[in-house]
Amino acid sequence: MPIRAVLFDLGNTLVSYYQPADFMPILRRSLNACLLTLGHSPLGREAQTTLVHQALEMNQERADLAVWPLEERLRVLFSHYTLDTTLTERLCTAFLEPIFSTARVSRDALPVLASLKRKGVKTAIVSNTPWGSSGHAWRSQLARHGLLTAVDAVVFCTDVGWRKPHPTPFRRALEIVGVAAKDAVFVGDDPVWDIEGANGAGVRPILLATRAHPSNPAQVTVAASLPDVLTKIEHWNSTANASPQRALA
Repeated sequence: MPIRAVLFDLGNTLVSYYQPADFMPILRRSLNACLLTLGHSPLGREAQTTLVHQALEMNQERADLAVWPLEERLRVLFSHYTLDTTLTERLCTAFLEPIFSTARVSRDALPVLASLKRKGVKTAIVSNTPWGSSGHAWRSQLARHGLLTAVDAVVFCTDVGWRKPHPTPFRRALEIVGVAAKDAVFVGDDPVWDIEGANGAGVRPILLATRAHPSNPAQVTVAASLPDVLTKIEHWNSTANASPQRALA
């Protein structure tokens, strides 16, 4: 069967954010932004170290893959403050700004999505969010980068309550675009969240490996770039559409 839908991961697939080595500086900036929102002056070294250690304890996900929302994490982290709904929302916005500031959209993202649309292939973004942050906040970022209207569907983990590699986010995206799992592929950079997740949802995975990856799963299609993804899909579709005579020629 020809490929009728292509689902994409977001981070390090369509948009690059901070690298692992930058995690601690970004975390400190996020925490300082929250403190400023609370009207707190900058912390001394010892107090800041304590707050960072507490935040690192929050930097984990639930074993059952259920989303742990950012709002809940921040209420725990800043439990000595009185946080109403409005202030909690402001804290979430402040926490995310340093992450959003690192965004670098792949130069190939919009052209590849446009090419798929011209070919009549449905597209969707299926992504986890840092610390279970709001899908609404991330949709605003997609709109800023021109990605929100470039795809037919967007599903974040917080929309469905489950993080990849749980199959629910993948299945919800397929439901929205009206395509069966067997007629879709998923493109992502993470061997567990993306490749195992897609396999678990019955979707053919493509591992985007723009640099050497030490844990490329065996028997998984690997693409060197987003245009290479297009090439592979075009090949699969041309093979699927070929007549028996042409296929043997």
